[in-house]
Amino acid sequence: MKQPLAYRVRPKTLDDILGQKHILGPNKFINNMINNNMLTSMIFYGQPGTGKTTLAMVIANTLNIKYSMLNAVTSSKKDIESAIFEATLHDGYVLIIDEVHRLNKNIQDILLPHIENGTITLIGATTSNPYHSINSAIRSRCHLVEIKPLEKNDIIIALKRAMILKEGLDNKYQITDKALEMLANFSGGDLRFALNKLELASLSSANNLIDENIISDVVKKANSTIDKDEDGHYDAVSALQKSIRGSDVDAALYYLARLIAADDLDSIERRLLVTAYEDIGLANPAAVDRTYNAIATARLVGFPEGAIPLGFAVCDLALSPKSKSANNAIHKAIDLVNTHDFKMPSYLHLTPVGLSDDEKYEYDRLDLVDKIQYLPTLIKDMKFYEPNYNSGPYELSLIKNYERLSKINRTSNLKELYQKNKK
Repeated sequence: MKQPLAYRVRPKTLDDILGQKHILGPNKFINNMINNNMLTSMIFYGQPGTGKTTLAMVIANTLNIKYSMLNAVTSSKKDIESAIFEATLHDGYVLIIDEVHRLNKNIQDILLPHIENGTITLIGATTSNPYHSINSAIRSRCHLVEIKPLEKNDIIIALKRAMILKEGLDNKYQITDKALEMLANFSGGDLRFALNKLELASLSSANNLIDENIISDVVKKANSTIDKDEDGHYDAVSALQKSIRGSDVDAALYYLARLIAADDLDSIERRLLVTAYEDIGLANPAAVDRTYNAIATARLVGFPEGAIPLGFAVCDLALSPKSKSANNAIHKAIDLVNTHDFKMPSYLHLTPVGLSDDEKYEYDRLDLVDKIQYLPTLIKDMKFYEPNYNSGPYELSLIKNYERLSKINRTSNLKELYQKNKK
């Protein structure tokens, strides 16, 4: 059976590798390593289709080092042991493991000493952030190398190369510049995606010409790096909140659209609610309530119509005045509670013990409640809430009341307070 086009036209030398200028080229990490005829264990991480395993193979071939390839999901303990045995028969051996973040602990324990003593040079490939997904024991023995998405021009160069290579489409087809550009735009930096679609387009060509109409037929939707289990997902969620916080409504709508394209209502719901309370907060509480209602509506109607209330909420939040004062206040209080333990005034206990009746909190003296000290004595003057004078009208009205209350001399001597203010 014929191999896929993306496999057939894989680069064979470093000169064939496109992009990755941060690690390839004069005085760059990979080239320096090869020029010095040395190789260290590495973890290549980046989105799918950027050439991680291909680069690993090219490096091993360039250094003329024996290598084998395994997949952490499908490879067994026996496969790993066979690779280790093979490594002992050679002076230098590279083990390339795809989806390396999925290695179970038992296999890691088998591999570690052989990586440590240099019997095996590990080159792992993963689409996950290695700082989050790779076991620290493996990570500490490897250099972490980011493999970046290919630029649009790199994708176009690779597609043109695939059109003419004998093992590729062998000059049997023509492709318009517009079709090439469309494929590159659709790919999202994933060369494998672009090559797979090119092959599909060639099969759909009736007259050996691949034009934009054929590309439109074979690519119904742009390639997305958003996956609920991968880093692209978390990056988009993070970018959504940062864009709302920065009041960039257009960017916020773009990242919302990416999450909608991934059909990820759960993450949208959590992030918008947190953003509403954390970043908008007291500046516009009504917008916080509207966000909750918009999410409830989206849940009720589902996608695709659910995008409408979500878009409404994102526009509302991004264009709203912002205030983190409530968020900052509670975290300041939590930080103090986590590091200190202060004794609360006895009269605040549910059932005070050892206090006379005139020393206890009187529930019917609502006229005096704002004159009582509530914080522990050692921190009675501590402030957690810091007014945000650049906030919206709602918080500014709260600040006015806060300033009035701040001028009151609160007391812990309830007996004296009640005697001075007898009804």
